[in-house]
Amino acid sequence: QVQLVESGGGLVQPGGSLRLSCAASGFTFSSYAMSWYRQAPGKERELVAGITKAGGSTNYADSVKGRFTISKDNAKNTVYLQMNSLKPEDTAVYYCNANRRTSYNEYVYWGQGTQVTVSS
Repeated sequence: QVQLVESGGGLVQPGGSLRLSCAASGFTFSSYAMSWYRQAPGKERELVAGITKAGGSTNYADSVKGRFTISKDNAKNTVYLQMNSLKPEDTAVYYCNANRRTSYNEYVYWGQGTQVTVSS
């Protein structure tokens, strides 16, 4: 059974930091690229950061570049999102995503989300 379980969300003041974790099970984690998405109330879900299956390449939304860092530990089947210098506009539900494409299929899994609230 595939599971992606996010943790680490919460309430933080502007300028603060949080580290999100996503623990994966039920699939070959090292074969999947991983991403973090977020969705704020009334807005569409957007890509925040992504990392390749081996962890050698990352990409970020312009709004979080220089503040967020995504990392992947294939030994622990876990992906992280370190979030620094948080702003109120970072408030959203953050979702973990696993993705693998073959010549014939695409496999996509989602976590249940974790709430991040940035407020004084």
